[in-house]
Amino acid sequence: MVVWPEEGFGDQIQYARFAKALAERGVRLTWFCLPQLASLFAANLGVEVIRAEGEAALPEADFWIWSSSLPALFGDADLPTAPYLSATPRPIGGRIGVISRGNPKQVNDAARSLSPAAVEALLSLPGAVSLLPEDTGARDFQETAELISGLDLVITVDTAGAHLAGAMGKPCWVMLARLGADWRWTPFADRSLWYPSMRLYRQPAPGVWDSVLEQIRRDLPA
Repeated sequence: MVVWPEEGFGDQIQYARFAKALAERGVRLTWFCLPQLASLFAANLGVEVIRAEGEAALPEADFWIWSSSLPALFGDADLPTAPYLSATPRPIGGRIGVISRGNPKQVNDAARSLSPAAVEALLSLPGAVSLLPEDTGARDFQETAELISGLDLVITVDTAGAHLAGAMGKPCWVMLARLGADWRWTPFADRSLWYPSMRLYRQPAPGVWDSVLEQIRRDLPA
């Protein structure tokens, strides 16, 4: 079976959970992914991983499937939720990683990404450091995973870093916009069906992060 990438980085990380479950069922997999995910997936999925670049040719296979269609092969009771990505820890000089924005081209980015004031408030928390690639120097998701592995907690908006931390089983607090929050977070829930280590914090009204930040401050261990 060939799995072909679809949608963004976070989506591809989310659906990579099915690689092991399919392999255990005797499925021989070839997994295509975006280049920034290739090292991470090759080190963790236990299947053949190919970087989907340019005119990547599909190998011969009995079946092929888009990665985002994989959940249709499993029922809710069969949803793999155990951590499925890992990396060797690399110190970053803090214990709380903060991801304050996503891809500006994403349709809901203006709503999900934090204001400068909210970013400043998060980075003022004891032990907080930015996990944005331009601040860490990480060249791909493998290197970001190494940084996350050495942290106690990740606090992030709804972007690929949330999926990465969740896939690693790292405690992860996700700040969700009131409008346009993705379907996968289930309306009104504070926990994630996909990632047991994740906690969800929701805006009470569009654009209002103050109460979310205050709740996060209260929930941090002393």
